[in-house]
Amino acid sequence: MRRLRSLLLLCLLMPGLAQAAPVRIGSKQFTESVILGELARVSASDAGIEAVHRRELGGTRILWRALQQGEIDAYPEYTGTLTQELLAGMPADADIASLRKRLEPMGIGITDSLGFDNTYAIGMRDDEAARLGITRISDLRDHPALRLGLSNEFLDRGDGWPGLRRSYGLPQTRVSGMDHALSYRAVASGAVDAIDLYSTDAEIPYYHLRTLIDDRHYFPRYEAVYLYRLALEQSSPAFVTVLRHLAGRIDARAMRRMNAQVKLHGASESAVAADFLGVRTDDSRRGLWQRLFQRSVEHVELVAASLGLAVLLAIPLGVLAARRRRLGQLVIGATGILQTVPSLAMFVFMIPLLGIGTWPAIAALFLYSLLPIVRNTHAGLVGIAPELRESAAALGLPHGVRLRRIELPLATRSILAGIKTAAVINVGTATLAALIGAGGYGQPILTGIRLDSIGLILEGAVPAATLALLVQGLFEGIERWLTPRGLRMEARQ
Repeated sequence: MRRLRSLLLLCLLMPGLAQAAPVRIGSKQFTESVILGELARVSASDAGIEAVHRRELGGTRILWRALQQGEIDAYPEYTGTLTQELLAGMPADADIASLRKRLEPMGIGITDSLGFDNTYAIGMRDDEAARLGITRISDLRDHPALRLGLSNEFLDRGDGWPGLRRSYGLPQTRVSGMDHALSYRAVASGAVDAIDLYSTDAEIPYYHLRTLIDDRHYFPRYEAVYLYRLALEQSSPAFVTVLRHLAGRIDARAMRRMNAQVKLHGASESAVAADFLGVRTDDSRRGLWQRLFQRSVEHVELVAASLGLAVLLAIPLGVLAARRRRLGQLVIGATGILQTVPSLAMFVFMIPLLGIGTWPAIAALFLYSLLPIVRNTHAGLVGIAPELRESAAALGLPHGVRLRRIELPLATRSILAGIKTAAVINVGTATLAALIGAGGYGQPILTGIRLDSIGLILEGAVPAATLALLVQGLFEGIERWLTPRGLRMEARQ
């Protein structure tokens, strides 16, 4: 009976516990998405709802997958992206009612339009476009030598460059991929001749760009909306109400103005969102040292956890590789293949398995740490002089004792060199973990790139470089401490 009462009490408390969990809002890695994420968070806070905003989680696919897997509860999206990129088979002109019907079986809800259309466009410097007589996208056909600088996502999207090139028959071959925020500086400096734009970008008038007319109506409408998990209608109906109340409140002029306040005038997204909503700002920017301390803790946790796990696995693998030569080549080859996977791809590969945040980042860094440690452990053990092995065997020492008391101490310098190499590599690679919400020194670097702020970029880059030097010095000290005295004397001679 006591267990039954406890079970009933737990069932009664479960709705309250679910409500107590903060709502998680995501945003993509560009300013407008971050502002819209803050609008949702500030609105929720004003309504007494606890919400957290996980900023700059990467591109469309990362946010979409995170929403489907329940890693986030809501994020801002665009109807054109849904029809052209995420929902196969949807007509380009599908209205929100049709999208809502398609999304419902997937457990995803969608608000009505927030009030503005942020379509893709192609832009050039106004003076250069006037000189060449270019006003429409179709005019680009007459200028095959033009250099295009397109955002990396636009290069591969179904509604991006491949389809645009086919639709207009564009002949340009000098096409470069780059970060969207940096493309404006590239076109302004003349490094490229044309770039892709978001129609509400504040940089369009700032850099005196001409938006080319989409005379074949290639781009669909990109009405801004919020996507959310339908489960919120039971667990946090008040938050869903907040999202719905934002629909129709933001026109293109207002969105362009908010983008300008952040990108061009240095205001924080939180303050801009609160000002637009007419509520008291809850923007409390932490000082540099507070931010540095938090990012340092996050970064060290990523490196320490991934390196510790790698040491536990890689040293035994290195021993196995040294004992069994054929199997050893397979082990080293497999860890070598892992090392060839691009860093960003490795982080993204972890998302379906572990979601977003700290754990997928640790898993990716762990895999990158294996090769240096396995290879150096193997090299240290096979490099031991044969006469030393024979002497240990002649004394009748068991294999385990020989490994612990003779072989591993003799290979210590090589093993520690591998661990040191893995640690230094991890410090640098971990900056990419911010792309999947793991924080660390990569967060100010990403924000600095997005806001074109050298100060923010240095806020992440300088501590990362300093930490790498500290880690290298630490392991050199550990190497001197653990290396047998006789080997240290031999090295000095």
